[in-house]
Amino acid sequence: MLSNNTSALGIIFPNTYDSIIPELTNVRLMASIPFASRYRMIDFMLSSMASSDVNNISLLVNKNYLSLMDHLGSGREWDLVRKNGGLHLFPPNVERTSTVYTGRVSAIAGILDFLRGQKEKYVVMADSNIAVNFDFKALIQAHIESGADVTAVYNEQEIPEGYLRMRNEQGFYYCYGVDDGRVKRIHVNSKEPGIQNLSMNIFAVERELLIKLINDAFVCGLRYWERDVLLNQLDTLDIQAYKYDGYVARITGVKDYFDENMKLLDDANLDALFSGNSIYTKIRDDNPTRYVAGAKAVNTMAADGCVIEGEVENSVLFRGVKVGKGAKVKNCILMQDTVIEAGANVENLITDKEVRVTEGKEVKGTDIYPVYIAKRHTV
Repeated sequence: MLSNNTSALGIIFPNTYDSIIPELTNVRLMASIPFASRYRMIDFMLSSMASSDVNNISLLVNKNYLSLMDHLGSGREWDLVRKNGGLHLFPPNVERTSTVYTGRVSAIAGILDFLRGQKEKYVVMADSNIAVNFDFKALIQAHIESGADVTAVYNEQEIPEGYLRMRNEQGFYYCYGVDDGRVKRIHVNSKEPGIQNLSMNIFAVERELLIKLINDAFVCGLRYWERDVLLNQLDTLDIQAYKYDGYVARITGVKDYFDENMKLLDDANLDALFSGNSIYTKIRDDNPTRYVAGAKAVNTMAADGCVIEGEVENSVLFRGVKVGKGAKVKNCILMQDTVIEAGANVENLITDKEVRVTEGKEVKGTDIYPVYIAKRHTV
């Protein structure tokens, strides 16, 4: 348990980067996108915070958040049903001064009165387009020991193709120039090739300082935390860099979504993501996956409730998926309650929830351009 002097509250932004994957966010927000056969993207940050004794967590939603409310419920699965703290979901216009936000500054400005009334000394902030098993307790400790004003988390990787294709009106990504552990430069939407210090949009900061920075920025009409606040105060704020070496699955588009799910069919990647803290999700009481006589499954991740009569290879199956007799499924991501009827042949396919591919149909994409079928559609 964190002591009173090191206690932290969490803020998660569930809508960030919605616009770069419109196929999946048409009926949900980024935080609600299904991932790894039984989870939603929000589960990773929420579980990481809860497992690090961050038990006062606010989600600043913008729009399209019905599916998130349904998934989170009261927060019981994450042990966030509490008399003090717990899980808070802040919709737009929650206070008289708040509106639909376009950046973290305006989002946090809408809950400044709430922040002023909290007792925790520190705040940790994160987006929800990254699946990671993150130790926030270690981040807070590093922040305290360094004496930094702000600690910013990054990992070393090439800039994803989805980010490189992103237009400014869809959002921003950031790369850091780090010198002796301090962030000296922040590059906005860099196109530089090779390995970069790519921001994970995870930060630690003292609550009182955050309130001051956000209040000052909001009064000046600024909107973005990194571009408008941190970048403009690199010389006056001590911004320390925190390098993360663990497994990171970053969703920046449909192709990334497909690839990051497929990577988890490798046991080494699966263990890297799920070792350490437990990742919790909404419970759905269902039967174990059933493999009917004659079924064949190779290198497949299948959640509970699936019924497999045909052949499945190199695929991720979410809860309640049914693969009929004689059907062939290869290199596919089939979301909850998808039905592949008898004799159908599907390959390089992403189905949203409750999709049905009818008997004998053939649907094939490529590994570069997987086919996506929207929620509740029938082919």
